Amino acid sequence: QVQLVESGGRLVQAGGSLRLSCAASGRTVSSYAMGWFRQAPGKERDFVAVISWSGSIAYYADSVKGRFTISRDNAKNTVYLQMNSLKPEDTAVYYCAARSGEAQSGAATTTSYYDYWGQGTQVTVSS
Repeated sequence: QVQLVESGGRLVQAGGSLRLSCAASGRTVSSYAMGWFRQAPGKERDFVAVISWSGSIAYYADSVKGRFTISRDNAKNTVYLQMNSLKPEDTAVYYCAARSGEAQSGAATTTSYYDYWGQGTQVTVSS
């Protein structure tokens, strides 16, 4: 079993930056694809970004491309999401997810691809 705990969410003004962290425990996730999703009130959980186990491959949702960067530190069993130029529409609960194996383009953008999920961290961007 893998436990995931997100942190770093808070209230921030539009144009600001945040870095979210996702700490894994229970098992090393160095061979896992790690993803970030977000869910706004009344909406479905949407893909944000995913990174391969090696960190060499990353995919992003079009809405965050060029503003968000996903990275990982396998020595710390932690994945990060650096969010810059934040907009009010980025307001959501952000979730970390994990799946053993590669980050397959396409499939890794779906919630059903992942085996483990964190509880989420709230990000609120004020205008």
